[in-house]
Amino acid sequence: MSNDYPAPGLFIAGEWIRSGRPEALPVLNPATEEQIGLLPVATTDDLSRAVASTRRGFEAWSRVSGFDRGQVLRKAAALMRERAESIARAMTLEHGKPLTEARQEANAAADIIEWFAEEARRTYGRQIPARLPGVMQVVFKQPIGPVAAFSPWNFPINQATRKIAAAVAAGCSIILKGPEETPASCCGLVAAFIDAGLPPDVVNLVFGHPAEISEYLIAHPVIRKISFTGSTAVGRRLSEIAGRHLKRTTMELGGHAPVLIFADADLERAVQVLVAAKYRNAGQICISPTRFLVAAEVMEEFTARFVAGVKALKVGDGLDEGTQVGPLAHDRRVTALEALIADAAQKGARVECGGNRLGNRGFFFAPTVLSGVTPAMRIMNEEPFGPVALLASFNTEEEALAEANRLDVGLGAYAFTRSSRNASRAINGIESGMVSVNHQGLVFPELPFGGIGDSGDGKEGGTEAMEPYLITRFSTHLTE
Repeated sequence: MSNDYPAPGLFIAGEWIRSGRPEALPVLNPATEEQIGLLPVATTDDLSRAVASTRRGFEAWSRVSGFDRGQVLRKAAALMRERAESIARAMTLEHGKPLTEARQEANAAADIIEWFAEEARRTYGRQIPARLPGVMQVVFKQPIGPVAAFSPWNFPINQATRKIAAAVAAGCSIILKGPEETPASCCGLVAAFIDAGLPPDVVNLVFGHPAEISEYLIAHPVIRKISFTGSTAVGRRLSEIAGRHLKRTTMELGGHAPVLIFADADLERAVQVLVAAKYRNAGQICISPTRFLVAAEVMEEFTARFVAGVKALKVGDGLDEGTQVGPLAHDRRVTALEALIADAAQKGARVECGGNRLGNRGFFFAPTVLSGVTPAMRIMNEEPFGPVALLASFNTEEEALAEANRLDVGLGAYAFTRSSRNASRAINGIESGMVSVNHQGLVFPELPFGGIGDSGDGKEGGTEAMEPYLITRFSTHLTE
């Protein structure tokens, strides 16, 4: 066990449960493969108590004004900033990401919470002019009810923050099923909300066996809204369960982001932006640029520049000074990447750099570039979710757009060009929920984050993020 690692636990009905349970899961440091903690597993009785708690929480919190809800959220944001260093260190220990990235995530969570603090008092309705004299017609918004939310391990704070902050701002209570691989940072987030004055019943935090928890919570009649971030396969299954019970859902699912590099692109800037974006978080990002579609005229130059940038990256323990790429979060990703790269190489792809696990301790994987990739390769169809960039050339704009839209996972997409025509063509032609041209600009809290097609439904940022947590009601009455 690590003395630096805070003991993770469940938070149910205002009580932290950190040990003494019949079943617990090991928490590993992916840089060393050493066990650093034990995570208690929620039982059915725990889930039942969490549901009873969230019912009480909703009954009380839904009656609190938006202004007062915003005040609590602001205090939570301030606490996240005060505690950013300790939370970030815990995140690096359990996840592996460089400490600089973990700090950025903890501070970004505060920005998200502050955004929703402002939105809490802006759930406006409207008055509709009546056709008859003496009639008042009013549309108003109310919180939908208790929420069950499921957050992933790749961004253990920020994905959870988007769900908790939106629900709390809207006046809902929430049960969060956090990621078992990275629980302590999630606990730090929940503690900030509770210490800021959020009534304990408004938020519950559970960990355990994902299938058991999701089936229990989604089907439970108290739960009225589901929010999930994760793979398309799991999202589809949870949507089916929710559909049987007519529960509203927000699904933020997988991606396989295309990048269009037009012949007139500023290659120096493109490489600078894309190396940073691709290998951040060791490529374990749903909007990570992955399928690089490069104009044939600049393919050779772009490849040389990009590979040079990738080779310069420093891989290491996230706690070490200067580390730019940490380990993968768990050994399953190592095995998956090895299989995908082997398949691609066997079918003709060239390994420009990387392509292999590093060392025999920790889940480190070399930043990798494959060129000459084709749609026949598994890695061009299955999201690699790791530090692997795939390079293919195109001759015509139509060819590039056809490949960009070949997969029905329209989450994020990118384009680099000096031409306003090409930029417009990419924005309108790529079938994706988000398109960023000449930079990486998709993740600020005021922006509507989310995809289309098999990448899910709904938004988790911007003004659109509040709507899924609200119901729209209408009243009409005769005033004369």
